[in-house]
Amino acid sequence: MFFKRLTKSKSAPHPSVETDDRPSKTGPVIEVKSGVQPLAATELRRSVDGKSLGFKTTADLEPVGGLVGQERALAAIDFGLSMRARDFNIFVVGSPSSAKSGAVRMHLAKVAAASQTPSDWIYVNNFADPRRPRAISLPPGRGPKLADGMRAVVAELVSALPAAFSSEDYRARRRAIDEEFRGGQEDALEALYARAAQQNIAVLRTPLGFGMAPMHDGKVVRSEVFSQLPEAMRRDVETRITALQTELEAILASAPKAEKRRRQQLTDLNDEVARHVVEETLDALSSAFSDVSDVASYLADVEKDLIRNAALLATEVEERAVAATVDPAEHVPRFRRYLVNVLVTSNSDKAGAPVREASNPTLHNLVGTVSYAAQAGDLVADFLSIRPGALHHANGGALMIEARRLLGMQGAWESLKRALETGEIRIAQNALQPDGIKVETLEPDPIPLVIKIVLLVDSDALLTLEHTDPDFPQLFKVQADLDDSLARSAESDRTYAGLVASIVKQHGLKAVDASGVARLMEEAQRVAEDRDKLSIDAGRIGDLMREADYWAEADNRKVTTATDIARALKERARRTDRLREQVQESVERGIVLVDTAGKKAGQINALSLVQKGQLVFGRPARITARVHIGQGRVTDIEREVALGGPVHSKGVMILWGFLAGRFAQEVPLALAATLVFEQSYDTIEGDSASAAELFALMSALADVPLRQELAVTGSVNQLGEVQAVGGVNEKIEGFFDVCAARGLTGTQGILIPEANRQNLMLREDVVAAVREGRFSVYAIKTVDEGISLLTGLDAGEKNSEGRFGADTVSGRVAARLKTFAERARAFSGAGTTTNTAGSQ
Repeated sequence: MFFKRLTKSKSAPHPSVETDDRPSKTGPVIEVKSGVQPLAATELRRSVDGKSLGFKTTADLEPVGGLVGQERALAAIDFGLSMRARDFNIFVVGSPSSAKSGAVRMHLAKVAAASQTPSDWIYVNNFADPRRPRAISLPPGRGPKLADGMRAVVAELVSALPAAFSSEDYRARRRAIDEEFRGGQEDALEALYARAAQQNIAVLRTPLGFGMAPMHDGKVVRSEVFSQLPEAMRRDVETRITALQTELEAILASAPKAEKRRRQQLTDLNDEVARHVVEETLDALSSAFSDVSDVASYLADVEKDLIRNAALLATEVEERAVAATVDPAEHVPRFRRYLVNVLVTSNSDKAGAPVREASNPTLHNLVGTVSYAAQAGDLVADFLSIRPGALHHANGGALMIEARRLLGMQGAWESLKRALETGEIRIAQNALQPDGIKVETLEPDPIPLVIKIVLLVDSDALLTLEHTDPDFPQLFKVQADLDDSLARSAESDRTYAGLVASIVKQHGLKAVDASGVARLMEEAQRVAEDRDKLSIDAGRIGDLMREADYWAEADNRKVTTATDIARALKERARRTDRLREQVQESVERGIVLVDTAGKKAGQINALSLVQKGQLVFGRPARITARVHIGQGRVTDIEREVALGGPVHSKGVMILWGFLAGRFAQEVPLALAATLVFEQSYDTIEGDSASAAELFALMSALADVPLRQELAVTGSVNQLGEVQAVGGVNEKIEGFFDVCAARGLTGTQGILIPEANRQNLMLREDVVAAVREGRFSVYAIKTVDEGISLLTGLDAGEKNSEGRFGADTVSGRVAARLKTFAERARAFSGAGTTTNTAGSQ
């Protein structure tokens, strides 16, 4: 099968896990009352034995690609692709990863390969209105054939039309028409000239037209001589001139009508000659596309336009002296109108449905655009200037878009929604027009849209879309959740090894031996923050493998080994470790105050997580608590100065609820307290320090010192249960590094929630220190277990009378709170004190 089905089993240890490691007894023994024992070294890191994997190198394996272990997501994607409704688009939820998007694309391509190939789309000239280019659909792969055919037609006409209009037959017939109309007018004028001469009248041609004057002895009589003639003679001459002028006007008036008839006969002649050439040239192409009605209609329009403009085209070709071998569209602009703009084509009827990814989803890159050219100071465009967008290329298939990129492009998201709602793609026009420049806009026909959009979203982008855009759930109805990890099992280990083999093949890397794969699996467990799971972030795995391949090459190894993986991790940490080293140095030099020895009341070491890009590390932070008589108020200083986030403030309020529930059943909480992260100048968010804050507060109330060589991470609920937190490995390592820099004493360690045991994948140096008894990790379930470890005293349980033992931590807290209540009552002079337990 292309995808392997994975089984989940936690009933027995995995064969590749070490099971015989036990903590050393060489370190100091600290007596505690809680009964909680430090975790064994084997519980801190799940090691993988390469020998148990069953292969020597990845060269022995069949690569496994695609969406590994994502059966639920695959089923959702397949469902979305099968739904024909255009509002059942798909959004894939998962962390951003180029490798993950590649896996999604691979699956889409597999489905699309078996799907119907969509039609080709072309734009052609609209001879009735060139501003509105026509969109025509053709069977798959036939768009380029039509375009090539039309270019061949134009190339043939470049030579055929001039030849037809320069033939001897055409010239002879044209001369006959010209001579026919020219001879008729000239004969009439000659006859008029003869009659005028017989009457001693001269017909004169002037720049302003024709004129007439009397003659005597063959010469024109001057006007002063004519005026001296007898009046009867003058009237006779004028009468004859008037008659001749009337006859001349009749001859000249018939000329436009004759010219019109001449032009019509020339047009008929030109059409007759052109029709023969054009029909003969277009015949093969028309026959080839007679089955496509829209193309047949278009070719009929082409034929009419060519016949109508044939003489003009022939004249332009002759003027430009274009040879038949030269592209006519480049040298004879009038021929552009007959070319074909192939917008999208499959190039084959067996290509399947297209799958595309919009890597730069701008408005124009999505829906296409019109490319303008400068001409005589203006911006002009025609149907050949139309450029397709991603929606055109993916039409009939699927288009993948990363949501964050899409939402960051002005107008792109709205344009995509409009296309999905209307079911058509409209080419975007350039909105900006330079001042003083005329822009010739086009309105191309819209193209029907049949597509599935696959939107890749992370949790933040999904939250934004769901809360800010009511159209999103209406257009994207299919959710596919991608899991970041794979449950450990013998089968999943083989699948993971196959994934490593596929990355080797994809990037052309050296084969990875079994020890290298085992080391990659250990790192994948750490990335997954679960010893029972493997991170399947192929992008992250691939980056680490490429770095390891580099170091293997540097050491002249033919295969990548665990040594190379370890070095890649070490070198990566070194490149990004400047900030962590600065924090470490500030602690070592005493700039940041962190105690790792001794005992102090109301003071504890908590652990925070610092994340800067790819760098993540734990940092110890001192928390202090002060208590005094009050009216049931805990002041969270971080919140008061707006450095505490809402989750952190919630944690402080919860720990107050725990105190009220345990100690304020009979006595009011006449308490005021302050809590603060010392030397913290950044925002504090999260509740992972709430357990440490509670321990500090209980210590201050009981006036019992806490062991400073122990640090604490974990959140707490109102019932006193310690809950899991994130980044537990980095937090443990952060405190370990501080202790190691000062010298491990064997009494140092860290308290973590019991629920975080499954997340432990600590560095090997930390594991080694625990194995040798130089450092400890304790897993606690309750506040009572933690306070006992930190103080060395029993936490305390209520006896049959509902009282805590006097020598227990809880007994001392109760006694202190009772004292506060009594003093508050005495101070106020009132018989009772109202319990206003709360936090602020």
